[in-house]
Amino acid sequence: MSVSHHKVVVIGTGPAGYTAALYASRANLAPLVFEGAQPGGQLTITTEVENFPGFRQGVAGPALMDEMREQVLRFGTTIKSETVLKADLQSRPFKLTTDKGEYTADAVIIATGASAKWLGISKDEQLSRTGGGVSACATCDGFFFRGKEIAVVGGGDTAIEEATFLTKFATKVHLIHRRDKLRASKAMQERALKNEKIQPVWNKVVLDVLTATHETPMGEKVEKIRALKLKDTVDGSESELPVEGLFVAIGHQPNTSLFQGQLPMDETGYLQVEKGSTRTTISGVFACGDVQDHIYRQAITAAGSGCMAAIDAERWLVDQGLAE
Repeated sequence: MSVSHHKVVVIGTGPAGYTAALYASRANLAPLVFEGAQPGGQLTITTEVENFPGFRQGVAGPALMDEMREQVLRFGTTIKSETVLKADLQSRPFKLTTDKGEYTADAVIIATGASAKWLGISKDEQLSRTGGGVSACATCDGFFFRGKEIAVVGGGDTAIEEATFLTKFATKVHLIHRRDKLRASKAMQERALKNEKIQPVWNKVVLDVLTATHETPMGEKVEKIRALKLKDTVDGSESELPVEGLFVAIGHQPNTSLFQGQLPMDETGYLQVEKGSTRTTISGVFACGDVQDHIYRQAITAAGSGCMAAIDAERWLVDQGLAE
């Protein structure tokens, strides 16, 4: 099998991967991008994006990713619909094995992102993809729930932050937790529990998301959340909680299993980079986007770090005498 060599390989798409490819292309580095299992990343399962600069009326997540894809192709990026199965970052050049072939690269930019953890009932993730009233990002989608009664599932810092943020829009936020005490920091708990819009729902888990059929102005029929089916973790009783929105805030899982044992990660699996840069501990390997960011997790910050990764990679290649 022949091995294809490239100056820069970007693993993963989404705002970080596409922006890295854009800057690398314009630097005449002819990057190769592997789309992976979810081309376009998390924004492909988002309906409306209203907080990405440049779109006064907002833009559909998949449409935004299509625009980014076409833009990088225009500047000479090569995109392959392949998934990297193995990455040997100890060799020079780096060796990458996909489900269709083998490649080598002088520099590697990791933009594999992170995936939201769902409740394991399938309907929550399904409705998040169709605009049915379920989300894993309050900052992204909170505005759409103005004047509505909603629920947040979780008990850690993320859940408290999401619930508190959502009180800016919702009439009431039901905070559902499987135990009778939260895991969040004490200061955050006190602030949230003093908020009259936040209603704790203790010792409950979500069994199902109940929906109703609505007709859009275009005449299309869509399923939207109408209530949650809950189970009491103490006595096993079941109940319904009427809400118009559900935010799942039980964390994200960075897509880093490919790099286990090769790159340092924090306790939850996020790649660690040098402060103020995208450089990892392996010279020539860079990480950008949600794969190394568990704080902001926004499309615009991912795009910004993708720009940083491409610039870091270009400068490294020049220093190594590997760029023209």
